[in-house]
Amino acid sequence: MNPSPLATANDRRRLVIGYTVYLAAACLFALNGTVVKTILLSGVSAARLSEIRATGALVILFVIVLIARPRALRIQRGEWGLLLAYGVIGVAMTQFLFFVAIERMPIGIALVIEFTAPIFVVLYARFGQKQLVRGAVWLGLALALVGLALIAQIWKGFVLNGLGVLAAFGAAMALALFYIMAEKQRRSGYERDALSLTMWGMAGAAAFWAIVQPWWTFPWADFAGISEPLAGSGPQLPLSTLTTWMVVMGTALPFTLIIISLGYISAAQASIVGMLEPVIASIIAWIVLAELLTPVQIIGGLVVLTGVYLAERSR
Repeated sequence: MNPSPLATANDRRRLVIGYTVYLAAACLFALNGTVVKTILLSGVSAARLSEIRATGALVILFVIVLIARPRALRIQRGEWGLLLAYGVIGVAMTQFLFFVAIERMPIGIALVIEFTAPIFVVLYARFGQKQLVRGAVWLGLALALVGLALIAQIWKGFVLNGLGVLAAFGAAMALALFYIMAEKQRRSGYERDALSLTMWGMAGAAAFWAIVQPWWTFPWADFAGISEPLAGSGPQLPLSTLTTWMVVMGTALPFTLIIISLGYISAAQASIVGMLEPVIASIIAWIVLAELLTPVQIIGGLVVLTGVYLAERSR
């Protein structure tokens, strides 16, 4: 039986809405990389910036959940451990290590390395959970390794900052655990929606940073300066304005948009659009921060993303 024209039109409309909303979130995340790096280059530490990002996003998302889904504020007894690990490892460490990486290397390269997280998820599914995966995972892994070699230009003796690379791979591992724990939480039987899960993840991260770096020691004076993108030749903005943008437009809003988009498209479809984030971030960083990638590094980044796409499709 053929689908009715009305059903087909509705399906197309849902796809257009879903892709558009997710693309908007990807663009905001991509822009946020440049905003964050501008703040970091002004002397703010990656740890303190991670703390204020998680805490600020928590406040906004808490208000949204309180209004839209107040029952989701309740935590069942068995959820505490998983939500705490989700917040500390999946949220706090992913953000912090990514900040450390982009402080020392181009944003686009750091993002490409972080985007290898789905490969680690698939390898965990294959060897940790003994799940069957398609043979394409090995082709994807091989392409990712080749692409990373091109990005690092290993024939020149490795041109990237060593600590930045380690931090980027650490962010990829933390992000992989973020995906794994989110999937485990959804399958645990607890009725937890994506919005409240994101909020509690931010809560875990905020609590972690509040213990490691108590708020009464927060260096507020560090955020009172002025940004200097393009070595001082670009438009200058107060760091407080950029920090507010990072929390609202670079964190709370895009996370909310992603959750909205998943009501119209599947996670697999969304992941395809997500691959555009490193590309968009590289273009923005090139314009604002004058971060130039060599043609070989650009090709390497595209090869890595192709490998990640193949690996992600192998499950």
